[in-house]
Amino acid sequence: MKRFKIISAVIILALIALILAVQYRGKSDVSVNNGSNKELSKYTINFLDVFDTSTDITGFATSKEEFDKEANLIKEKLTYYNNLYDIYNEYDGLSNIKTINDNAGVQPVKVSSDIIDMLEFGKDMYELTDGKVNIAMGSVLKIWHDYREAGLDSPETASVPALFDLQEAAKHCNINDLIIDKDKSTVYLQDANMSLDVGSIAKGYAVQRVLEYCKANGMNNILFSVGGNIAGLGARADGDNFKIAIQNPDLESSNPYIEKVEISDGQCVVSSGDYQRFYEVDGKRYCHIINPDTLFPAEGFAGVSVITDDSAKADALSTALFNMSIEEGQAFVEKLDGVEAMWVYHDGTKEYSKNFKDSVIE
Repeated sequence: MKRFKIISAVIILALIALILAVQYRGKSDVSVNNGSNKELSKYTINFLDVFDTSTDITGFATSKEEFDKEANLIKEKLTYYNNLYDIYNEYDGLSNIKTINDNAGVQPVKVSSDIIDMLEFGKDMYELTDGKVNIAMGSVLKIWHDYREAGLDSPETASVPALFDLQEAAKHCNINDLIIDKDKSTVYLQDANMSLDVGSIAKGYAVQRVLEYCKANGMNNILFSVGGNIAGLGARADGDNFKIAIQNPDLESSNPYIEKVEISDGQCVVSSGDYQRFYEVDGKRYCHIINPDTLFPAEGFAGVSVITDDSAKADALSTALFNMSIEEGQAFVEKLDGVEAMWVYHDGTKEYSKNFKDSVIE
């Protein structure tokens, strides 16, 4: 398996997710009058340099210049959150998650409220999911990341980590060692061998914050697709809901999408799966979603999709459900208000929460 397969899968995901809402890049061939004697045309833009994935922004505007102005503001905000939640890179004048990790066991790090709020949300998701989402699992996830990168670079020598090494790393994943002082605006990891990895929530959290930013600044009729995180603000200019095609986890299938749904104002669809980021060892796929109980990649499903009204929560929940059995997942979703889910098995079989099909379109 080559690295480009993963990159291609991510790009395909974004494109297929928008296929029912976007006809093609650039100006649409259909203009819609929004009641103010100004015709709105459909535009979309794609970029690949935030959150290590493909991002599409689709919107309706009176001109390309107007759309470009809004799209640039959106990209600027997404880039800000990308840098803030980065665990690998430093940025001049910015204390980010990497800064916190680098100071584990050394000293508290003064950070912005955008980090503190996200980390508190991460703690809330840990409690809600009974530990199935744990942003303090950086020590374990780093091991898998390093093995995955090595396996992608050299498939013939790809291997999996030793359970003993994972268990040793898991001793440093206590989320209670993440100390947040809101009064002082500091974050401290009191275990020197601990590190944060916010990949299970950061992308969805950023999308939700940017969506709220757009709404506060009078933007409307916008659809985001940031990898597997898709969210809509308002609706299409003709008043119809955004229509989303959810990617088929089987990338070799002749059917590129597994289901079609529509989302209303403020709703989102977030998908997690073993087709998004993975490597293979002796013909077996090992994905990037690690089950905290086994310390190995979850294997029960090919993909899980969540529909709700908060992209941050949907991101966390899709990961949590991927790490649960179908029985656990169904019972868990039933307890949550305004949350629906779809599970896809490796043979293409689908399971749904009670009201997920209300959003499905033919």
